[in-house]
Amino acid sequence: MRAELAVRASAELGEGPTWDTAARRLIWVDILGSRVHTWDPATGRRTVMATEQHVGAAKPRAAGGLVVNLRDGIGLYDAGGAFTWLVRDAVPGRRGNDAAVAPDGALWAGTMRYDESPGGGTLTRVAPDGTAAVLLDDVAVSNGTGWSPDGTRVYYVDSPTRRIDTLRVEGQRVVERREFAAIEPGAGFPDGLTVDADGGVWVALWDGGQVRRYASDGRLDRTVRLPVPRPTACAFGGPDLRDLYITTARTGQSRPHPLAGSVLVLPDAGQGTAGIPFGG
Repeated sequence: MRAELAVRASAELGEGPTWDTAARRLIWVDILGSRVHTWDPATGRRTVMATEQHVGAAKPRAAGGLVVNLRDGIGLYDAGGAFTWLVRDAVPGRRGNDAAVAPDGALWAGTMRYDESPGGGTLTRVAPDGTAAVLLDDVAVSNGTGWSPDGTRVYYVDSPTRRIDTLRVEGQRVVERREFAAIEPGAGFPDGLTVDADGGVWVALWDGGQVRRYASDGRLDRTVRLPVPRPTACAFGGPDLRDLYITTARTGQSRPHPLAGSVLVLPDAGQGTAGIPFGG
């Protein structure tokens, strides 16, 4: 299995690939560039939308448009592009990072401090009506979040821990957090993740130049080397949800690889599952 170029770009911090099933397009963001990108693989059509703040994630809404995890909180774009705040929670030195939509249609949104200080980030569940509940309040770099195909297991990454954890949630509280898989020193840091239809967890390794698949029992099942050192996240997409799209970053590299900041793809990597739009 070998990565191919899907979309040539020069994103400073490409992140959060998401397949929009209704529109049949890929959505991703350039966090530091304050841009939301879309790409239709069938036609090649691309769009770029500027945001007022650094944008950690953008996900489709059931009502049309996007929900975005910004520097100062959670915002909504309607189908016409008009913006409103859903939850505003500005903290100096902190920004939104990765986010994911849960099976119930709520957004699990992560934050982090720009200096990545331990305990400076959070993981918060945001309901479609704007009700917010902090699930974790002591993380450093809140990153990949995903659910098992049956929705019973939550996978979560706080990157500096070098772990993928599983969370057990009761009501609005995380009541148990266990290590699912650990990334050995020298292999990079776990970043964004996705879960395939067989329960395998795919994770991008920042500064590791690879994506890995862990079986549902935590066993390392597959490693795919990439041409760039800083892949950031991965997601299944395409008409049959079999292509694994991988976002990448240029930031922090004096001589970035020519493909750094582009979107890569592993064709026919496995079988993904259809995502839930925000709001159900």
